[in-house]
Amino acid sequence: MRNPLLEVTAVIPEKLARLPELAGNLFFGWHRPSRALFEDLEPELWKQTGGNPRLMLRSVSQATLDRAAQDPVYTARYAQALNTLDAYLSAAAPTSDEPLIAYFCAEYGFHESFPIYSGGLGVLAGDYCKAASDERANFVAVGLLYGQGYFTQTVDNDGVQHAEYRERDPRDVPVEPARRGDGEWVRVTVRIAGREVVARLWKAQAGRVPVYLLDTNCPENAPSDRDITHRLYGG
Repeated sequence: MRNPLLEVTAVIPEKLARLPELAGNLFFGWHRPSRALFEDLEPELWKQTGGNPRLMLRSVSQATLDRAAQDPVYTARYAQALNTLDAYLSAAAPTSDEPLIAYFCAEYGFHESFPIYSGGLGVLAGDYCKAASDERANFVAVGLLYGQGYFTQTVDNDGVQHAEYRERDPRDVPVEPARRGDGEWVRVTVRIAGREVVARLWKAQAGRVPVYLLDTNCPENAPSDRDITHRLYGG
């Protein structure tokens, strides 16, 4: 889908300028019409990207986007999806005196294209975040951003199961660097087994709920420490 030496990314037409916003909020994980906007751009590419909206936007052709921008049915669906998201996000926020709930979990299951979960625990954590978002709770989630996430299982002709890990480009998952007021990327230092380990902070958005994810793949760390967040439950 992409040349490893030269990458050309399509320019989002003005009529569809907020498609990246729809791809960047995990609201799409539970809002089927939002996902369908990306799938219907190019169904075969949607399958190839594993149903990943952000990767779709980096992979889809300019001609496909331009054609969608001129399709009145598609643009009407796009407008409706935006109206739904805007109405959802603009609902009354919690009052300032409401206690902040911080939820910590090793995995979060929001959507299969964001494989930082393995099963029930992650799905439950994702459901908690959605419920907190729906209820407009003063809630923040904290977890880890895994470079390869959880494995994809395949079965060969002999019925033997194989675990396949894939390196994830942060540009292809719905996260952005969490930055301070001065624009600096937030980093924290954690003491592990007597040594200092640096972790970068990424931010995802699950509806109204911010999800902060730590990543130890920092140049300041030793190779073994950079691998701490390499794989879910695998280091």
